[in-house]
Amino acid sequence: MAIKLINAKISVKKVTFKPGGQPASFEVNVVNDSNQFASFQLEITAAGGNSNLGTNWYNIKPAVSAKNPPGDSVNFYVTITDTPIVGFIGKINLIVRVFSVELREEDRQILRLDVEAGIGAVPVQVDLPIREFTTQPQESIEIPVRVFNPSQIPTTVSLRMMGLEPTWLLGNETKLLPVSPGEKAETSFSCQLPIPTEVPSRTYTFKIEASHPNATPSLSSEGKIKVVPGGFVDFHCIPEKQQIPADALWLPQWKNNSATYTLECHNISNLTQTAHIEIRDGHEKQPKCTFNIQPESLLLNPGETQQLQIIVSNRRHWFGLAKKLSFIVKSIVSDQRVNINNENLFIRLVIHPVLHPVLQLILAFLLLCLLWAVSWLNPNNPLFGHHEPVNFVQFNGTADKAVSGSQDQTIIRWTVAGFRNPFINQHDGKIADNIGKSVRVVRYKPVDNDIVAAGLENGEIQLFDVIKGKKEPKVTFLFNPADRVLNLEFSEDSHYLFSAHGSGWILKWDINDALLGNPENLNQPTKKQKVDFSAYGLALVGKDKQDLVIGGRYNNLAIWNSREDKLRKISYTNPGSQNDYIVGLASAEYNPDLLAVADTRGQITLWNMKSCLSQNSSQCELIDQWNDGHKGKPVRSVALSRDGCYLVSGGDDSRVMLWPLTKDGRRALPNGKEVRTNSQKFNSVDIKIVRNRILIISGNDDHRVRLDVIIPDSNYCKS
Repeated sequence: MAIKLINAKISVKKVTFKPGGQPASFEVNVVNDSNQFASFQLEITAAGGNSNLGTNWYNIKPAVSAKNPPGDSVNFYVTITDTPIVGFIGKINLIVRVFSVELREEDRQILRLDVEAGIGAVPVQVDLPIREFTTQPQESIEIPVRVFNPSQIPTTVSLRMMGLEPTWLLGNETKLLPVSPGEKAETSFSCQLPIPTEVPSRTYTFKIEASHPNATPSLSSEGKIKVVPGGFVDFHCIPEKQQIPADALWLPQWKNNSATYTLECHNISNLTQTAHIEIRDGHEKQPKCTFNIQPESLLLNPGETQQLQIIVSNRRHWFGLAKKLSFIVKSIVSDQRVNINNENLFIRLVIHPVLHPVLQLILAFLLLCLLWAVSWLNPNNPLFGHHEPVNFVQFNGTADKAVSGSQDQTIIRWTVAGFRNPFINQHDGKIADNIGKSVRVVRYKPVDNDIVAAGLENGEIQLFDVIKGKKEPKVTFLFNPADRVLNLEFSEDSHYLFSAHGSGWILKWDINDALLGNPENLNQPTKKQKVDFSAYGLALVGKDKQDLVIGGRYNNLAIWNSREDKLRKISYTNPGSQNDYIVGLASAEYNPDLLAVADTRGQITLWNMKSCLSQNSSQCELIDQWNDGHKGKPVRSVALSRDGCYLVSGGDDSRVMLWPLTKDGRRALPNGKEVRTNSQKFNSVDIKIVRNRILIISGNDDHRVRLDVIIPDSNYCKS
């Protein structure tokens, strides 16, 4: 039989406890029956009790006894202050556990606890599971509330929200929540925050107060709602466009040199803002103005609207056109945590001259008449233009210059701006004058545009340096004096020049070698290829632009790959007789598989060369074809824009036509657009697109070179 080292005795077998009344107590006597010193402790548990309560429902003195010698005893005094099972009425077995750390042994005793119905009020416990909320204006939040009823009777708790604006609550400020004895219940208050101007950014403290009929004192729990910055600051300028003077433009108001704008600032945020502005010119080259801002800054409370004035001053000129200025007004606020609507405002100012433009026009007209007499502004003056039909025209790469060749044996360079501005001389000088034979074709050297090549009726190919402006050719090629040059085409890198001749010879010349001053074999091309027809048109096509398309008599088409020296015919949809010629060929620089073909039967054809180039086939993909573009009369020239979105053509019907193309290369408008009509036929056209404007240059039999500028109403190619 085991020896019992701890001997514990309870002073009573039964204890009665009434919640709200006097505490119940009893004693436990513990004897040390071991042969060593030992300390003792007590622990009480209730059968069916909540372990979360721990020892909060009783007190023990002493908590730990001193070390007692063998045979000695110690008394523990236990006081029950609360029921171990919340809301319970009835009998509970209490287990009194006595143990010693030194003896590593324990003794257990059973005590009956009789819990009677309580007396007096027991306050409920209210708690906020979430005490802090972070939100923005106009957002919704749910504030959960948890209530615990520690009493033995059911109750209905009244919960009241305090500290927040009543308009924030979705529902009543007060909620009734039934709670069972010893149970917990939860509910929540729903809040909807107002617009930013009605809820400044800060922390709002609120309180949930709980009360019920069974308890006089009310309990409460506090929480916080942190409203972060929200909304925006809006800026508007009234008006956005002003003029000096504001009215009565006919009067010479030379003292009126300023305009006033009103800037309206509306703070639609929940932050107090200090706002000011910075102004800078919208264009670096426009004249400087003086700005006076009144007041310099604004203090804007949430929801507040204020105005400041911008006074712009600039001295007016007596003569000239109205100056159109633009300014950028940058809005700045002190607190960057909210957005700014219209942070950068663009305002415009038109400054009229002191003298009305009508008076200036009268003076300008008189001056133009005088300048007209000087004759260099007169495009019909034979001293400064061509005397015979213009055979060929071409833009340079940037379209600020153009070159033309004529039957009058001259090559002229033109300033494109002069065609649009009567005060700028169109004529930029003659590159060559009286060179001996009619000029059939002129071409800019693609790289640098510093060389112009001319093909003559006597078979010569002359290269002119347009930078130095010398009228003598820098280099002259001559393969056969009896074989006229009908067309020229530079390679993309400007290393080589291809020439087409009436005899059917296609020649490839090394330009770099000739320009570097190597005169040997100038009359011998690098490569040559003979076709069985007079060659009138040339165009380089394909991804690497190594394939040269050749068009000519009998409406023949051929492709010559000079690198591999291979020639093959292309099937043409409109074969002709000895009086029919393909005279116009053009490819697009950025879409080199697109080829435009024009012939003297009046037909224009668009081809996709990709398949026939890759497969070495004679059958190329036909994209579009029409013969009514120039009323069935011969089409003398075609040109494609670099992106392949526009085709221009000129012909014997004395018209220049523009054909917008779709992305796949078809006509976007079946009948095209008539650009210009004249009494005589057009021999050559070229096209460039500069700053969303279509520039078209043309030359015809009336000796004139003309420029047309078109603003497209739609880009069918990009849509």
